[in-house]
Amino acid sequence: VADPKLIFKAAIERRASCLLLCHNHPSGQLRPSEEDIRLTKKLVEGARLLDISVQDHLIVGATGYYSFADNGMLA
Repeated sequence: VADPKLIFKAAIERRASCLLLCHNHPSGQLRPSEEDIRLTKKLVEGARLLDISVQDHLIVGATGYYSFADNGMLA
């Protein structure tokens, strides 16, 4: 489970100006789940408040990856 507080704590401590989020789906399913979509929206909104941009959120699997940015899902 990804905890936005821990993600933003690490970003702030490193004085990050942007984030690239990434996680795997051991099942091999590359499409984002509803929870993946909700979490991404929450992280994009939170990062915006901190003046940090989320460049992409990648889901990786054995056969490839899914990019939220490439699929227009970061707005």
